[in-house]
Formats: sequence, C-alpha cells, structure tokens
Amino acid sequence: MKRYALLVRGINVGGKNKVVMAELRQELTELGLEKVETYINSGNIFFTSTDSKARLVEKLETFFAVHYPFIQSFSLLSLEDFEAELENLPEWWTKDLARKDVLFYTEGLDVAQVIEKVESLELKDEVVHFGRLGIFWGKFSEESYYATAYHKYLLKMPFYRQITIRNAKTFDKIGQIIKETQ
Repeated sequence: MKRYALLVRGINVGGKNKVVMAELRQELTELGLEKVETYINSGNIFFTSTDSKARLVEKLETFFAVHYPFIQSFSLLSLEDFEAELENLPEWWTKDLARKDVLFYTEGLDVAQVIEKVESLELKDEVVHFGRLGIFWGKFSEESYYATAYHKYLLKMPFYRQITIRNAKTFDKIGQIIKETQ
C-alpha cells in the first residue's frame, strides 16, 4: 500500500472547470482508491493504493477523460518521491523570499524540453532549482516581481498549460498531508 498526492491542473479557477471535491472523493473511492482526501478546492488529492504508479496513471487518465474531460494534466507523486525531493531542495527554498512556487511536472510531459526552455531565460532577481518533481522558483522581491522571467515569460511558454503550480505554503501542506495517513 503506497500513499500518493494527485495534483490536478486548472480546476475551480475563476468559476471555470468546476469540480465538487466531495463528489470527486466519492468517485475516486469508487475507482478503487483508498483513504481519499482533498486539500482546498484547487485539485490537491491524497490517497493510498496497491496499484503501481503506471497503472494508476492509466486509470486516472481514463477516469478524467470520461468524468472531467477538461482535466488534461496532472502530477502523481508518491510519498517516497516527495521525501526524496525534500532532501535535495536548495538552501534558498527555506529562506523568506517574496514568492516561492513549484511548477510540478505532469505525467507525459517532456521534462528535458521544459528544463531547456527555462534554462534559456535570463533570470531577473529570481532563482530556480530543477527538482525531480518540478521546478522550484523563488522570487526575491515583490517590487521586482513584474520584471522577473517567471512573470514575463512563463505564461507564454509552450509547456505552461501542461504544468501544475503550487506555492510554497501549499507545497509544505502537501508534504504534511501525504505523510499523515500511510
């Protein structure tokens, strides 16, 4: 039995792509996932399963295609993946920066291409770390935020619609919840 976090992209944003979390929890339980929980309304789902990660990805892709066709991208992280990522975070991630976000890689994403695109950007008062689960991006100053590559170029990147972003506070909460019920 393994514990997972499922991070779904683009639901319940500005009244679009509405998903009722209670219904989603019930549907995922009926799909065979166990101890299904959610955190806030933005697509953070936790569960346990005996299925392999590959089998889960397949099941979830089919489930979303049938029940929520607007959900086209998601990240599936095991507890082990998450703990390994925590051990390799850069020192700046623990500092008090103006903004910190994690751009989680989604299933099927060409990660090498994403890294290449981000590496080509000229960073302005910001720092990035390429992790196993995503790109950790820190912005040093609120005043310079609108001049950062993150703000100016990220939305225009071809991969943007295939990543799912969580801020540092949510990243920490995901870590707490994924460890709670094993």
